[in-house]
Amino acid sequence: MSRKKEHNEEDDLFREALKDVRPLERSRAEPYRRRLAPRPLNLPVGDEDDEQQDLYSEHEIETGEELYFARPGIQKRLMHDLRRGYLEIGAELDLHGLTVRYAREDLNRFLAACHQRGIRCARIIHGKGYGSEGRQPILKQKLNLWLRQREDVLAFTSAPRHDGGTGAAYVLLRNPEKNRRK
Repeated sequence: MSRKKEHNEEDDLFREALKDVRPLERSRAEPYRRRLAPRPLNLPVGDEDDEQQDLYSEHEIETGEELYFARPGIQKRLMHDLRRGYLEIGAELDLHGLTVRYAREDLNRFLAACHQRGIRCARIIHGKGYGSEGRQPILKQKLNLWLRQREDVLAFTSAPRHDGGTGAAYVLLRNPEKNRRK
């Protein structure tokens, strides 16, 4: 038993709509090509004074797998809440992929903006260093150094796994509305 196609108006309309269609010249799809990862430009560093302004040497501060720093007087409960991600994040900065020079400039602008807006807790994504030469976390080490030198940073710690883990840090900032005691 053979079936005959029923001829109806819809088939005629479909054929009429496709009468100008021509087949593609290629019969295969374009192959998938993996894109190269972006590489930061190694521009000449303008000021070497930035490096000389560091209060600590990179060799004096050990950067382990997890970041952890608290100024004297910071309560253990507050550090526990910061480390667990219980504090509300007011702002976020993504540094990974930047050169050290641009990362420092962005960090300074970001922390100044947080101060102006009265933000107490921020997340800074520095990455895990997989894209850097030697697969070492250069920005993580620099961030550890830079944040310790700032008076407006009370504490910082690596973020929990769901928020970036060891590739991100929570930063507790000084409340700009409270009077600073010296």
